[in-house]
Amino acid sequence: MEPDVLNDELQIISRKRLMNKVAVITGGARGIGAATAKLFAHNGAHVIIADVLDDLGATLAKSIGGHYIHCDVAKEVDIESAIELALSWKGQLDIMFNNAGIGGHQGSITNLDMDQVKHLISVNVYGILHGMKHAARAMIKGGKGGSIICTSSSAAIMGGLGSHSYTLSKQAIVGVLKTTACELGMHGIRVNCISPHGVPSEMLVNAYREVLGKEDLKAEDVSKLVSERGSLLRGRSATAEDVAKAVLFLASEDSGFITAHNLVLDGGFTSACSNMSFIYK
Repeated sequence: MEPDVLNDELQIISRKRLMNKVAVITGGARGIGAATAKLFAHNGAHVIIADVLDDLGATLAKSIGGHYIHCDVAKEVDIESAIELALSWKGQLDIMFNNAGIGGHQGSITNLDMDQVKHLISVNVYGILHGMKHAARAMIKGGKGGSIICTSSSAAIMGGLGSHSYTLSKQAIVGVLKTTACELGMHGIRVNCISPHGVPSEMLVNAYREVLGKEDLKAEDVSKLVSERGSLLRGRSATAEDVAKAVLFLASEDSGFITAHNLVLDGGFTSACSNMSFIYK
């Protein structure tokens, strides 16, 4: 390889992809949100963690030189306050990662608890809309464009991967990101989402415990189950860091011509069936 080409590649690898960008991450205290907050900060971003887990969120924010704010995404005023913090701190908002979400009740459509469904939608759907609304306002006023990213799920693509209410909420996100991208593109604002599959978060581990009836199930057990049954890449399941890297891509100018896109991180699971792979042998 020529020296100039090698130097160019090394600069791409070593550069900070979000230098001086300002980001708000909901659900940023743990899991995918926390992994993304760390990666954003490592890449030069000023990060605000918005969550209801005050101790975890405040500790993480301090460790990355960011800010923490208590934020229940179901409450529009809380989201508005998180955006206002970004504007008062750095005078701009460049990245909004609407990541906060909760799981749904596992069970039959015939015994849905509608109060639980309403609560889930208030977090998973209204929370996303609140984030889009107030991020869009700030970005349009700022006049420099921006990137809005939302967390959906493989359950939005393929039936049987989540509860009825959870699936409903995650499919709604894929729909609204497209309409929002249509409106905001003229302002240079890109709107995308990620759909992870099988990341052994606390929420997924709890879901597996409920479905399998195994209270002692651990994150590594879930990872093993996913790698064996839910991925074409056998022996491999997704990690929070895998998802964070995808979010970094969508937040950065590396994806500058990508909008209205749902980036699926599923090891190919929702696109192809490895049970038929014997035909290639």
